Amino acid sequence: MAFNLNRVLKALLLSTSQPLSIKDIQDTFTRFHERLAKAAPDVAEQSTSAESQPTAELQTTIEETAEAPIGGDPLDDPELYAEVPSLVPGAQIRESMDQISAQLKAEDNGLLLIEGSSGYRLVTHPRFGRWIRALRQEPPPVKLSPSSIETLAVVAYRQPVTRQEIEMIRGVSAEAGINKLMERELITITGRADQPGRPIQYGTTDTFLEYIGVKSLDELPASDVLTSRQIDQWLVDSSQVQKPGDKDMGLQEEQLGLDAASSTKAE
Repeated sequence: MAFNLNRVLKALLLSTSQPLSIKDIQDTFTRFHERLAKAAPDVAEQSTSAESQPTAELQTTIEETAEAPIGGDPLDDPELYAEVPSLVPGAQIRESMDQISAQLKAEDNGLLLIEGSSGYRLVTHPRFGRWIRALRQEPPPVKLSPSSIETLAVVAYRQPVTRQEIEMIRGVSAEAGINKLMERELITITGRADQPGRPIQYGTTDTFLEYIGVKSLDELPASDVLTSRQIDQWLVDSSQVQKPGDKDMGLQEEQLGLDAASSTKAE
């Protein structure tokens, strides 16, 4: 029976509450073989010691071993410990994860396998959310307000972005929205802008990626409204305030002509 990578990956996923990256899995296989090599001399020493036992005692040991149920030692499971590869390619791990994900969806037992920015993780299906909150004694999740969602969108597409830039784009104060988003750990401080006063810059977090269900910012849908080029031009135009003329004040073109002619005659 060949080594079963899917069974091992399931066990690793269930054993941790943290995301499991491909590198984590590959490092686990490396440590497995290192421990196996380290344990080999001990096994050989035990074998030598057994050969030196008296014949009657050795016979008793063999009989007790023979009476043990087949498969009683989990370390004898060939699907888990026989022909373990020293290195598992990333493509093979992704393929196995896809198979596990498809299997969980088909079984519909309340578990899902998701891939986030930090790796793979087993989670409960959202429809069991009320039960999980009851177990953890957690209140229902608070939905983001439209104002907070707008602020979050600006940060996501414009990061790193300052509060002043957010307020210029939205036209209203963004302080309350920024504070709420930081409390929810959806955005964080990424540094300071190279501008007068060195204003704080904000960017999204890994929690934000999990919140919207993407692995990276590259997977965000294209925006015709929040593209960097368009907003940069809009910010430049809005900063260059021009003094309004007569036409901007609503005077008719004919009246403008008469006014201009009157000015010429007066001169």
